[in-house]
Amino acid sequence: MQKSIFSAMMAYVLWGILPIYWKSLGAVSPLYIISSRIFWSFVFCGIFVGFTHKWPEIKTIIMDKKRLGYSVLCGLLVSLNWYTFIWAVNANYIVDASLGYYINPLVVVLFSFLFFGEKFNRLEMASIGLALFGVLFITIQFGKFPVVAMVLAITFALYGVFKKKLNASPIVSLILETAVVTPFALGAIIYLERHGEGVISLGDPLVTSLAILAGVVTAIPLLLYAKGIQEISFSLLGFLQYITPTMMLFLGIFLYKETFNMANLFGFSFIWMALLIFSFSKVRSGKAEPPEPEI
Repeated sequence: MQKSIFSAMMAYVLWGILPIYWKSLGAVSPLYIISSRIFWSFVFCGIFVGFTHKWPEIKTIIMDKKRLGYSVLCGLLVSLNWYTFIWAVNANYIVDASLGYYINPLVVVLFSFLFFGEKFNRLEMASIGLALFGVLFITIQFGKFPVVAMVLAITFALYGVFKKKLNASPIVSLILETAVVTPFALGAIIYLERHGEGVISLGDPLVTSLAILAGVVTAIPLLLYAKGIQEISFSLLGFLQYITPTMMLFLGIFLYKETFNMANLFGFSFIWMALLIFSFSKVRSGKAEPPEPEI
């Protein structure tokens, strides 16, 4: 259990600093970046699977229509999430993106009740209320419906649901979901390169290397996340996710000088308080074992 919690936390820490990496690829389009993430992740996973001899498990899932369907949904959802996030980062909306990942745990809590039948005590319900108030306050301060934030929140929450239901080893689930969208990613890379919008046309060895390594920096946190999601409750996983948007928020404010006023701080403080209360409740009550996933 401790290893699973550590794996999930490390995934969220890595995701929290990834905006720096995607900013360094700002010379190419978000479509090229996400296509590189997908294609090179698939290549990396293929090599890894070859060494770990996971082909029998892959065959088992492919032969199971329900689990194969979960893999397809995971691939589509994570691709949409990646594209939205990369676009937001390179369009200087990191704070907006962080709001999406602050909203996400609320969606996860809702889905943990709807899909997995998890229950919550009074302290946990109070923390959910505090977080909801903070999110609503921040949303009102934006003065418009936060489309980017909501797309990020919902797609990643649904991705977590279907990944948990898939119940596959981390590397197998990742290679299957990237395999779903790799043909489209490869097609996009070829198209953009032929039209002078890829890294080859740019002629910068550093950017080319970063585009190729995008597969590794994408796969590692996803593998850690897949490990964590198998062993801990879905709701606890959702609240651990506050690590990522908090780190992104600090990057947006202090490194990239995005706007953050006292009203934003007021709203975010409720979310941070909710995280502390929820975490305290989980530790005190000893809720470690998740319900059996429905396969």
